[in-house]
Amino acid sequence: MTAVIETRGLTKRYRGGQPAVDRLDLTVPDGSVFGFLGPNGSGKTTTIRMLMGLIEPTAGSATVLGGTMPGAVRSVLPHVGALIEGPALYGFLSGRDNLLRYDSADPTADPRTRRGRVAAALDRVGLTPAAGKKAKAYSLGMKQRLGLASALLRPRRLLVLDEPTNGLDPQGMREIRSLVRELAADGTTVFLSSHLLDEIEQVCTHAAVMARGRLLIQGPVAELAAGTRGRLTVVTPDTGDAARLLKELGIAEVAVGDGDKVTGEPPDPETDLADLNAALVRGGVRVRGFGVERASLEDAFVALTGEGFDVAG
Repeated sequence: MTAVIETRGLTKRYRGGQPAVDRLDLTVPDGSVFGFLGPNGSGKTTTIRMLMGLIEPTAGSATVLGGTMPGAVRSVLPHVGALIEGPALYGFLSGRDNLLRYDSADPTADPRTRRGRVAAALDRVGLTPAAGKKAKAYSLGMKQRLGLASALLRPRRLLVLDEPTNGLDPQGMREIRSLVRELAADGTTVFLSSHLLDEIEQVCTHAAVMARGRLLIQGPVAELAAGTRGRLTVVTPDTGDAARLLKELGIAEVAVGDGDKVTGEPPDPETDLADLNAALVRGGVRVRGFGVERASLEDAFVALTGEGFDVAG
């Protein structure tokens, strides 16, 4: 696949010499929904700012849509929609008038069709009923929607979204995920930065994982966790007894979850899961479900770093 974004050795150091981004080699395939994943402070936003030409790298290179940034800003950015670090809005203007201002600042935008584009963008993010309300009265989630609408005023080859579901309720998050899928189906490459693992897992085709400014892993989402074993899971009403017996049987990191689930580290590959199940039953545990679940991005991240971060916010 052709790379829409490509970095080689991309590095950004601030005062003191500590790198915010350290020798990043990133490849974003054309047509993908690419999740840029990592805990807050891992270097995601700094990377995006370099990709968009907002700051210069200390070392290395960043290519976006075939142009080397920041030198190619003028030729590249008209084909890119972006929402970075939250939208910049005029609080005294309505949502609709904010978008009209955004659109009028685009020298390639046809003023004769401006109101139609604004109306379509508002409708796409579910803000039509609030279009006449002043932006200063918008909730954080509504401001996020309006910022996303500004990125959708024109067809874009690339859409760059930094934490696009920040401040949204669960319904709003689902709507944004659905919108991202629609945009990808229309041929737009979406580069989506997030600290929410399940958000990336639900919507993205490819992903990269960052920690402390360094790239840990990248590739198709379906393959990222392939080398990681998932959690041993027991479904039972007898969670306390199950947890105690699993520890006695040598299972590490046993945890009682919500409801009727008990989880733990998967046993040694030589261990027969049927024997573990039988031992639980002999111990009086009513087992309603038993097995090793498919590894998630969270499992892969923990395996790589020995630590975790937000799964669902």
